[in-house]
Parts: sequence; C-alpha cells; structure tokens
Amino acid sequence: QVQLVESGGGLVQAGDSLRLSCAPSGRTLSSNFMGWFRQAPGKERVFVAAISWSDSSTDYADSVKGRFTISTDNMKNTVYLEMNSLRPEDTAVYYCAAGREGRYSLRRSRSGYVYWGQGTQVTVSS
Repeated sequence: QVQLVESGGGLVQAGDSLRLSCAPSGRTLSSNFMGWFRQAPGKERVFVAAISWSDSSTDYADSVKGRFTISTDNMKNTVYLEMNSLRPEDTAVYYCAAGREGRYSLRRSRSGYVYWGQGTQVTVSS
C-alpha cells in the first residue's frame, strides 16, 4: 500500500507564500505523474496542478497559473507546490495525488489518480 504524506500547510496572510510537500511512504510508487487538488468548504475537490516525472511537463488551473509552481525532486521522490501571492480564495484543504500509469491525459480529473494523501489545510486571511 502506498501512502502519500503532505506537509507545509498553515495560516498565512494575503500576499504571503507557502510551500507544500508530498512524499510517498510504504511500497515503491509506480506512477508517471503527480497532481495537487484542493477542496474548499462546501465545494468539490478541484484540480490545481500536475507534473510529469519523466519530462517535468506541467499543467495548471487558470486560477493559480503564474502564482503557483509545481516541481519534483526525483532523488527524494518528493513533489512540491510553491504558492505565491496567496489570496483568501486559495483557502482549502490541499491534496497530493499519484497519477495512474499512462493516464496523463486525465491529469485534471480525479479519476486520473490512484493514490491520495490525507490533505493539508491552507488558510489565507485577508
């Protein structure tokens, strides 16, 4: 069983930055891409960003493009989400997820992912 462990969430003010981390534990993760999703209170879980392990190609939701950066450290098998210029509307629980083999085309859909982390809370005050 693969577990994804997120860290780095917290309470910040508008305009501040945070960096989230996600690392797998348990058996070796077999996945060719990773993603971040977020879920605000009373809303659905939505796509934020995705990255391919092999060529580091990335994809972002329009709402975070230019402010958030997804990256990987292949040696540490860790995925990061650098969040800058945070806004109150970025407040949500952020989830890391491991993509299904060969399904990068589904990177914006929850169905494209096979493993999920427990989530980390990000709260941005105005």
